[in-house]
Amino acid sequence: MSSVATSVTRAEGFKPPSPGDFNLPPIGPDKTFEWLGETHYLGVTKPMIQLVLVAGIVFIFFWAASRKRAMVPSRLQYVGEQGYGFVRNSMGRDIIGSQDFLKYTPYLFALFFFILINNFLGSIPFFQFPTFSRSGLVYSLALMSWIIYNAVGIKKHGFGGYMKLMCVPSGVSPVMYPLLVPLEFMSNILVRPVTLALRLFANMFAGHMLLILFALGGQYLIFEMAGAYSVVGVVAWLLFILISFLELLIQFLQAYVFVLLNAMYIQGSLADEH
Repeated sequence: MSSVATSVTRAEGFKPPSPGDFNLPPIGPDKTFEWLGETHYLGVTKPMIQLVLVAGIVFIFFWAASRKRAMVPSRLQYVGEQGYGFVRNSMGRDIIGSQDFLKYTPYLFALFFFILINNFLGSIPFFQFPTFSRSGLVYSLALMSWIIYNAVGIKKHGFGGYMKLMCVPSGVSPVMYPLLVPLEFMSNILVRPVTLALRLFANMFAGHMLLILFALGGQYLIFEMAGAYSVVGVVAWLLFILISFLELLIQFLQAYVFVLLNAMYIQGSLADEH
């Protein structure tokens, strides 16, 4: 067999990563069901455990940081205060406004660090799986956010007043209402939680998929294809390292954007005009 044919045969043995790689099996009894042509698992999975673990980490860390407050803060207290101040000022006060932001700061604060650490798990050895690369988990967060900012608006303006605020743009002729009101309703009431979730999910999913591709592809080229392909494999591994650092930035930015949009939606619900 020629060398070209041998290389083609070896290349056919490489199994590229797929969305199925994110459907992790449960820890414990293995129960499955078929849906949309794919096998899905029932039971406690790794992402579920990560959610509970991160919730515990966030609570314990900031409880420990605030337990012994002092005028001259310890390093732990300093880190906790800086983290709280970052969310309080840049996403609470500056977006929602100085009059109303304090009551929503605890939610924004907990949400930010919960998402951030779950995102970082995709880059931490042993875990190496971003929790929110599973869409169902992200939609749950988006649903909670949707309930909160709509409840805030209804509480302040009443149901009718809130729907008017969200669906009827000010300064527009009533002649345009039949066209604009359905669009505003779709955009502000129905589509917001979907786009909020998709932005976080898609970035975590795509970034992790890219890392898997470069890591496994480089390994296959070096150890299975050999020869000149090894050089390409080394390049793939170098790209894997560079993308890993870029992914850390993206993981932070996606947590920031998710919480920033939550603050903007709350501010819009509290505003007197749309």
